[in-house]
Amino acid sequence: MASLLEQQNADPGVDDITQPGVSPPVIAPGYDFGQVTDKIGNVVLTKRTPWSWVIGFLIAFGIMNILMLAVGYLFIKGTGIWGINIPVGWGFAIINFVWWIGIGHAGTLISAILLLFKQSWRTSINRFAEAMTLFAVMCAGMFPLIHTGRPWLAAYWLLPYPNTMSLWPQFRSPLIWDVFAVSTYLTVSLLFWYTGLIPDVASLRDKAKNGFAKFFYGILSMGWRGSARHWHRYEYAYILLAGLSTPLVLSVHTVVSWDFAVSVIPGWHTTIFPPYFVAGAIYSGFAMVLTLAIPIREAYNMKDFITDRHLNNMAKVMLATGLIVGYGYMTEAFFGWFSANKYESFMILNRMTGPYAPTYWALIFCNIITPQFLWFKKVRSNVPILFIISLIVNVGMWLERFVIVITSLHRDFLPSSWGLYHPTVWDWATYVGTLGLFTTLLFLFIRVLPMISIFEVRALLPQSKVTVE
Repeated sequence: MASLLEQQNADPGVDDITQPGVSPPVIAPGYDFGQVTDKIGNVVLTKRTPWSWVIGFLIAFGIMNILMLAVGYLFIKGTGIWGINIPVGWGFAIINFVWWIGIGHAGTLISAILLLFKQSWRTSINRFAEAMTLFAVMCAGMFPLIHTGRPWLAAYWLLPYPNTMSLWPQFRSPLIWDVFAVSTYLTVSLLFWYTGLIPDVASLRDKAKNGFAKFFYGILSMGWRGSARHWHRYEYAYILLAGLSTPLVLSVHTVVSWDFAVSVIPGWHTTIFPPYFVAGAIYSGFAMVLTLAIPIREAYNMKDFITDRHLNNMAKVMLATGLIVGYGYMTEAFFGWFSANKYESFMILNRMTGPYAPTYWALIFCNIITPQFLWFKKVRSNVPILFIISLIVNVGMWLERFVIVITSLHRDFLPSSWGLYHPTVWDWATYVGTLGLFTTLLFLFIRVLPMISIFEVRALLPQSKVTVE
């Protein structure tokens, strides 16, 4: 009886790659089980840490310290150090919160949904995509707390716990829905990621020469011995967590979109937000996976595992979700005109011609025009160009959040209350610092744990496709 993982990883394109019209392989030919384990495991078990890793980690850690400085100064002075004002009461904190939550969506999609649909090309990228999800959600989770300025005085409005003052959160507030959605997303993603790690850390435990490494990976492997009973229970747990994770891809960013859609502010109160926020999250998430996968496969010579087929498929997903995002933009503009509501019409006109018009047209260029080059196979197969497009999309998705938040607030119903928003150096320091935190965690993950799933890559090899009766 063939195992679930062997079935889901079965790929007819692996064995015969010379015939025309056959899809490129998801793993280069010529590997056996031991070579796969050695190539991936040696990145972690190497005695000497590469200087390139040390330099990159120190740079990322230095940028992360900017976040510590910015947040520390925020706790001392309060939110007055930011550019928020009347009427723009939401600024970088909410913009970055929504952006980071979107970044984390690709990991769950690659890990859970593609697993359920038995897409073998997910195998080499799912591990660091899952790690990216966790780190992005960590970066996002801090913003609902720090945006209050002094969270020790206001956290009880976000977290539903009984207290002596008998104060409970306002459960009709979308910010409370965010707490439930994001905490659930983080918990299930962490369980899914760790469950997938267990067979691999057991391999590292058996392969490690250092006593501390044996002890460390032995603890993480939870007594894994690779018996038939272990595999049976593992596969049931893995597929169950995949099923639990799948609805989260749709629900989490839908809930985040309700932060805006349940309001009455023009530009926010629209029913297109939930689907187009979800599509935008997957769009930006896959852009970030490409942004990470391309340098990782170059730095660690993983082109045999993260192949051109992976990059090509991720580019196609980006193109598809980018078209959905473009449809969302057009729908917003159409309803602003078709509704005959003067406030909605003005909001769209203000985005296109107002003080923040350059930002709006920059996001149109980044999110709609640039991805159209992905229609061409030559562009999808050109790795440097693909990397540049992924960076542009990441910038464009951040600009989208900026436009949604700021342009709907800075000019509301009363011209007498109009104002402009200008982010301060502390706004930028907080945002850049979260990039440092994200990169620092990613460097640590690459050094301590296998960035590619060893046992799932081994299941792609021709010698694994043996059915045992």
